[in-house]
Amino acid sequence: MAETLLVAERLTRSFGGLFANRDVSITLARGEVHALLGPNGAGKSTFINLLSGDLAPSGGRITLRGLDITALPQHRRSQLGIGRSYQRTNIFPAFTVFENCRLAAQSRQPRAWHWFADARQDAPVRARAEAALARAGLAERANAVSATLSHGEQRQLEIAMVLATSAEVLLLDEPLAGMGADESARMVELVKRLRPDHAILLVEHDMDAVFEVADRITVMVEGSVLESGSPQQIRASTAVRDAYLGEPV
Repeated sequence: MAETLLVAERLTRSFGGLFANRDVSITLARGEVHALLGPNGAGKSTFINLLSGDLAPSGGRITLRGLDITALPQHRRSQLGIGRSYQRTNIFPAFTVFENCRLAAQSRQPRAWHWFADARQDAPVRARAEAALARAGLAERANAVSATLSHGEQRQLEIAMVLATSAEVLLLDEPLAGMGADESARMVELVKRLRPDHAILLVEHDMDAVFEVADRITVMVEGSVLESGSPQQIRASTAVRDAYLGEPV
């Protein structure tokens, strides 16, 4: 059986009397891509924010490898192995591709007492950054200024920065948004390459990509889970088709 890394049980988030998420449960296992679908306003990004620690839940529980992390802040969850990308690309555009990755890797190797040491020469940090860029398909772009990358390459860089932190759980919020066909295909292949070593939660509107890469799919509507199952089950679901997909896929 796949190794379970992260479990969310009945996560709820309310803003006053409005429920953005209500009793949402999900399990993320190493070697699997779990896609989260739903129309705009369904609560998908709120749910990722709850898992990453960007938002605190109003109710429910989150465990990572059996450890209760519900009350932990975002930076502690990151240190424990949860990494995420955002809907809007989140990089340092004036820095080189390598420097972006090096800074991410450096965050996992504290140097509090090395006041006068040159962090740029730290061999383990450099090795981790280089490995992350290679895995993300950006090794040949390491010296390019990040602002000069294409949109798709910038999204790859954001994922490379997450990989440089040694994250095992990847929360990817619409990584294909705004991409053309070729860039989307490269991102799908990247997600496939990352699958064996990671537990991946993928929020995405590109249905072709979702059904190509997902091992399991959860569909949300109005903050709650409508249905969860294999891609075949979701394709065949009348409830999902009526509420979200609109037609057989």
